[in-house]
Amino acid sequence: MADKPTYLTRDGRAKLEAELEELTTVERKQVAERISAAKELGDISESGEYEDAKKSQSLLEGRIRDIKHILSRAELIDEESHGNGEVRVGSSVTVRIEADDEEETWTIVGSAEANPRQGRISNESPIGAALLGKRARHKVTVQTPSGVMKLTIVKVK
Repeated sequence: MADKPTYLTRDGRAKLEAELEELTTVERKQVAERISAAKELGDISESGEYEDAKKSQSLLEGRIRDIKHILSRAELIDEESHGNGEVRVGSSVTVRIEADDEEETWTIVGSAEANPRQGRISNESPIGAALLGKRARHKVTVQTPSGVMKLTIVKVK
């Protein structure tokens, strides 16, 4: 079974590529130096520094693998095309939240770039998934972890 694509903006892809470059060229070398220095101190079986450096190496290699996996299945979001007025990945959506009669604007992005505090919600989140394919003036009811939310789409761009 093929992996589903990870949707990324051009900026999101560039940030991941830069992070990968930093991890593979700078941080890998630093961790290797820490491991080497800890080995030179003698008995590594009781060395807290050695264990800490090996743990850092494991976390670093895990993050490198994750980024490579994301980039290998990345599909760029066309941020310039606003489609036909439907909510899609890359759209900015202004909604009115019925419970408090306030408006919020969210950008629908892939899960790798989601950051709700910055108004960037994943297309895979309950709200993001419920908004996809809808148009302005549609009413949407979403089951979220904190309960049912009723939204009215005000604007899609």
